[in-house]
Amino acid sequence: MKHEIYLDNAATTRIDKRVWETMLPFLNDYYGNASSLHHFGTSIKEQIQESRKKIAQYIKCEAEEIIFTSSGTEANNFALKGIAFANRSKGNHIIVSSIEHDCVLNTCKWLETQGFFVTYLPVDKDGFIDLYLLKRCINLKTILVSVMHVNNEIGTIQPISEISKICKERNVYFHSDACQSFGKTPVDIQNIDLLTINAHKIYGPKGIGALVIKKGTNITPLLHGGGQEFGLRSSTENIAGIVGFAKAVELCFAEMNVENDRISNLQKKIFSLLNDTLEDVYFNGSIKNRLPHNINFCIRSLEGESMRLLLLLDEEGIAVSSGSACSSNSENSASHVLQAIGLNPFEARGSIRVSLGRYNTENEINYFLDKLQEVICKLKPIFT
Repeated sequence: MKHEIYLDNAATTRIDKRVWETMLPFLNDYYGNASSLHHFGTSIKEQIQESRKKIAQYIKCEAEEIIFTSSGTEANNFALKGIAFANRSKGNHIIVSSIEHDCVLNTCKWLETQGFFVTYLPVDKDGFIDLYLLKRCINLKTILVSVMHVNNEIGTIQPISEISKICKERNVYFHSDACQSFGKTPVDIQNIDLLTINAHKIYGPKGIGALVIKKGTNITPLLHGGGQEFGLRSSTENIAGIVGFAKAVELCFAEMNVENDRISNLQKKIFSLLNDTLEDVYFNGSIKNRLPHNINFCIRSLEGESMRLLLLLDEEGIAVSSGSACSSNSENSASHVLQAIGLNPFEARGSIRVSLGRYNTENEINYFLDKLQEVICKLKPIFT
């Protein structure tokens, strides 16, 4: 029987059965529109408010500061475009890291066509921005800094507490994309003005995310319409998604410590066995300051062949990634993240990302490592 081993949890996660069971009544029995005044609508509105409160207690923000969106991509677009256009009279300069998610980088490229200037901060070989350089880049026209908490490809954890303090001192809005970190590692939002989160990275449903907007933040809506979400995000609410999101958050925070310990042990096992069995392996991103769920590596002499390796593993029932699932997976596409940390385009096409999750077991990891060696043996003669 063919194994089915999913090691691409950074792309999306399997929905937790407990989340699904929470959502079911709102896919059938409770179907009202929260804007309606009859009891079908008011009962739904109450559920949205309760879900908002539940998520807020884990973020340590006010419930009204959580604005539900359709995704992390929408929330990131909302943050950047909303701040840019609402604060244009103050300035037109934005700072982001060079390893942001494509939805941030492409939003910045579009904003540049609208008269905004963007500074793309370089990173070091481990993926960290230079805090001193950030301070130097902030000027009187700077209105926003956006740096993701955890990188989706290499797992590097940015020092967002320090970054947020720098922005606070200079009266500049700070936004962080926390889609990869929220529910997996603590996020200190004390000085963060805007925070992006979503559900499908934490065993919740797809199609639901949120932008946390601290009170007093000057932002203009991305979507206009009926004025839902306190007038900041018009659209009929995705009630099943919202209650599922709240349940997923509750479970992640309740089980975070135990789950992280277990996943950290699996990560250590992979690092150790890859080092011991593959003399040509090298790792991308910080080894020390990274999310335990992430391993990103390349194999010398097989750079540029990650797609072939990925497909051979898939034939064995093993799902891994050659980069971000949210960007192009063509063989000619080289990761902008890996190039930013110093790899050349050839090397940057040769990475394998293994992202661990709630349902992965030690037996699965052993099977993956055995099959990886078999696949490498198949490929090596072609390139030696």
